[in-house]
Amino acid sequence: MAENKQQRKSPGSGDRSSSHFSLWSMGTTASAAPQPVYVASPHDNVPANGMAQSSMNPVHMVNIHNNKAKSIITNKVAPVVITYNCRQEFQIHDTVLKANYKVGRISDSLPEHYLVKGEYFMVQDVSSKADVLNTTRSYGAPNFRQVKGAYPLYGMGQPTLNGFKQVLQRLQTKGQQEIIFFCIREEPVVFLHKDDDFVPYTPRRKENLHENLQGLQGEETVESLELSIRNELDDFSKLSKNILFVYNDIEFFKDEPQKLSIQCEEDIHVTEEVYKRPMFTMQGYRYFRLPLPMEGAPLEEDFDAFVNILRESPSLCLGRSASRLPPTLVFSCQVGVGRTNLAMILGTLVMKRLKGDSQVVEAGTSEPRPLFQVIQSLIKKLPNGQHLMEEVNHAITLCSEMHNIKEAIYENASKLEGIGEDYQTQGSTTKEYFLNRTKQSLERYFYLIVFNAYLHEQYPLAFVSNFSQWMCCHAWLYRLLACMDVSELSAPAELLTKGARVLVADEYLAPDVLSTIREMKVANFRRVPKMPVYGVAQPTSEAIGAILAHLTDEKRKHNHILWINVHEELALEGDGQIFIPREPSCLDQPIPIPTSDPQLLQKLETSLKEEILRAQKWLEVTLEQEKPMKMFKSCLTIQEIFNQHKSSHQGLVYKRIPLPDCSSPREEDFDKLHEALRNALAGDPHTAFVFNCVTGKSRSTTAMVVAVLTLWHFKGFPECTDDGIIGVPDAKYTNGEFEVVMRVVRLLPDGHKRKKEVDLALDSISETMTPMHYHLREMIISTYRQIKSEKTEKECKQQLLRSLQFLERYIYLILFNTYLHLEKKDCWHRSFSVWMDQVAARAGVYDILNQLCFSEFEDPREMPLARLRYRWQHQYIQSLPFRGEFI
Repeated sequence: MAENKQQRKSPGSGDRSSSHFSLWSMGTTASAAPQPVYVASPHDNVPANGMAQSSMNPVHMVNIHNNKAKSIITNKVAPVVITYNCRQEFQIHDTVLKANYKVGRISDSLPEHYLVKGEYFMVQDVSSKADVLNTTRSYGAPNFRQVKGAYPLYGMGQPTLNGFKQVLQRLQTKGQQEIIFFCIREEPVVFLHKDDDFVPYTPRRKENLHENLQGLQGEETVESLELSIRNELDDFSKLSKNILFVYNDIEFFKDEPQKLSIQCEEDIHVTEEVYKRPMFTMQGYRYFRLPLPMEGAPLEEDFDAFVNILRESPSLCLGRSASRLPPTLVFSCQVGVGRTNLAMILGTLVMKRLKGDSQVVEAGTSEPRPLFQVIQSLIKKLPNGQHLMEEVNHAITLCSEMHNIKEAIYENASKLEGIGEDYQTQGSTTKEYFLNRTKQSLERYFYLIVFNAYLHEQYPLAFVSNFSQWMCCHAWLYRLLACMDVSELSAPAELLTKGARVLVADEYLAPDVLSTIREMKVANFRRVPKMPVYGVAQPTSEAIGAILAHLTDEKRKHNHILWINVHEELALEGDGQIFIPREPSCLDQPIPIPTSDPQLLQKLETSLKEEILRAQKWLEVTLEQEKPMKMFKSCLTIQEIFNQHKSSHQGLVYKRIPLPDCSSPREEDFDKLHEALRNALAGDPHTAFVFNCVTGKSRSTTAMVVAVLTLWHFKGFPECTDDGIIGVPDAKYTNGEFEVVMRVVRLLPDGHKRKKEVDLALDSISETMTPMHYHLREMIISTYRQIKSEKTEKECKQQLLRSLQFLERYIYLILFNTYLHLEKKDCWHRSFSVWMDQVAARAGVYDILNQLCFSEFEDPREMPLARLRYRWQHQYIQSLPFRGEFI
């Protein structure tokens, strides 16, 4: 439709008022002699290709436009007019156009008119109120300003065409010879002819006329989207007697909608036409479109695009002539605040590297604010991290005339923590809204520090690695990003006694699918055949006693037992039963504690226990089929339970190594598991290993695989066979032969053998190939298949995330097994974390994990969750209510 819209006629092609004629240049030459016009009868034979037969009935001769004879041929779509010299073609298709466009109105009191893309209204881009600095008249653009100091960096809001010309003239009068202009808007903008200027307008939704559209273009570029909108607007004007309906006052709608006269397509400009044309009249001028997001940090490819501009600009290279002045960088978004401010900071960091300026000036004399935990971890791990952060802080200060990115974090966090009773707003709760704003502003600050670290390393190397590649080589940064919100560490224990949270019994969370409660007093107790490796659900004190007795009896005779709790939630034993705190609105969703410190977990569980005993009140608990009220006579933490058993079992060692619920263990989790296993085996090669999580399935199985692989490396591997699984649907995928897995396998030394060893470990741990008993390889494909049966988009996304997390877990087990083989000769002096950073990352493992998807069925470019950044940050799709404090 949009590609075949009417085009502007050339001079002499006919009366412009005949708006229902559209023009194509035929590109042919023919006799200039006037020809009679024939109009085919509706009953004439017209083939399917729309071209009429050569036989014409002279009865249908007509004269059109200055009596110049033309041939009129009818087809099934519309009449077609070909001029006498075959140079131009007209098609009468008003009716067709109208049928393809939708009309609508903002309210019953306002007129109806055509809508862009069938649903959007054209609204004036910038109101006069947005010009806080009042610079439109004097400089040509709203909020026009220069970075503090001597750097040739400028920011501004969206100007009109004449306003932009005025901006360029201003800069030229200041002696700016080379100007690089950046439009950093991701939403489409078109400029409409109004008076003697071209004024910017943007499409908006009826539900929120104040907000721009994000993600409207899909796979097409914003430039192509603007062209498509321009074509539609041109059609609208032709269908409405050269009138276009737009809105300027969306507060009171006085005299709205406005009627703009659009006489031809040139009365509508796209962004490229406004900003690129000065390249023909200004020798030192260049233009780039660098779309940046309204909220949060830019994508890695956004940084890549910026770096490409730096790499290809001789005046921005470190090797430039010292006498050559740096170029002037000008950034513009809609109002000139949020995105412009971010881009100006990026430009300032570049200028610091270009000039070798490491100057850092502390802003003000006020008391310094405490750092967020994620920033503390970042600067601690980055080489020279403190100085990198101070440079960013200085750049933020230089660009803070209209907005301070760092202060915005604290303001949002303060509002978040100051909200008492929560309520709904714009489809989400107020706390959710400010939590997202806090995380987005903190993420932006985080990425500025990271990008500054990248500049320090890569600027002298002429950017041999782009930012995306560099981030994949420093994947630990994504791990940090996943821990931005640590508010759960400060969640008050009173939430439980005040009814904001409830206790859920283990019988509700851990169905006994292996029927072991009767004998072992705990659900899902199991052993790896012929190996001292066991898995179990969260046990009570009685169940721990039963298991210890079982392992130390005359048959097994284990003198030493290493018990590792891989549960990442808080748990308590109340009156002989295990209970776990949960949110009443989502009993099935874990409340993960964002720490791997077992002492901190013990401290939180102790606080919870003390609150329960202090309150001495009836608490709501959730059992398998009911929700009774219960008052506890006794309450113990898990650590206290094991301490009691240590007195009667001297060889018992208890450790807490929390693992994520669905996703792969983190690199440091593998380190802790491996170290604990090695130390135990060094003390006693016959040590028994017990792993427990909530259900005894997912996380316990993962830890059991780590134990099995480690034991095989000490005691020898069993023979691997090539026998496949027979009679299982999707046998290829149940065998784990996904394309992304095989990419990793082909990359690794003896990769196929390393995979088979992991498969053998998984098969030995899981008694049957059923998800009920948890077999990781089958869980991958069975979870992915469940996406089709989900009813809501949120549920589909959650199943997709889980299937990808299971897939990633499987890949990490193969990587860990490869690490054990390759580092064994050096007695594993290099940890798995270091090996992944120094060896696997360099080989491109994280690049593959950054494109993790079921490429057999989908395109990774269409899946944000395929990327490390989003997958690791979205541990759980369903968000929990905000508790505690963000700092």
